[in-house]
Amino acid sequence: MDPGRRIPVVVHAPDPISRAGALSQLRHHPVIDLRDDADARPGTVAVLIGETPDETMLTRLRRLVRSEGARAVLVVGAVREAELLDVIECGVGAVVWRHEATEHRLLQAVLAASRGDGDLPADLLGRLMSQVGTLQRSVAGQAGAPVPGLAARELDVLRLVADGLDTSEIAGKLSYSERTVKNVMHGLTTRLHLRNRAHAVAYALREGYI
Repeated sequence: MDPGRRIPVVVHAPDPISRAGALSQLRHHPVIDLRDDADARPGTVAVLIGETPDETMLTRLRRLVRSEGARAVLVVGAVREAELLDVIECGVGAVVWRHEATEHRLLQAVLAASRGDGDLPADLLGRLMSQVGTLQRSVAGQAGAPVPGLAARELDVLRLVADGLDTSEIAGKLSYSERTVKNVMHGLTTRLHLRNRAHAVAYALREGYI
């Protein structure tokens, strides 16, 4: 991130103890600028805490991401299969399990979300790919179909994102600069109205593109 830049962060939780705990973990980091939970705006990272992403949380996610332009970090105890794609399509870029939500882990997720990167637990990413792959195979004729409007390098980048590589690793694999990788992802997500890398992977898998 740019030197001197601070990340505006708001925290939403169903109870004051959970909210106070998250604020306590984040407030001492110089890159974090904690804001009132009603002060979400484009570029703000919204940390939402709960046991599971129920309809109340999903509704708030949609409002924060789609209407207010925030980026989301979800801190939950579990995500059920029926909720998995809903969570990604609501615009969640990072998920942290509550039992793993240490100070370092929470900061890592906030930083990833602020960059527009995905940060999903390995087991959740595996479940996502398995679930969307099942959906993909159920659609006759989709697997291996040509991708209208997607350049070859966009597909190359998407496949590596799906494999869990970060920007620098993708750049190394494809012999691109990191700026080129970021530009490819920005162009792709903007053109297809996708909210982040995790959403792009979910979209590509769902449509049978990768």
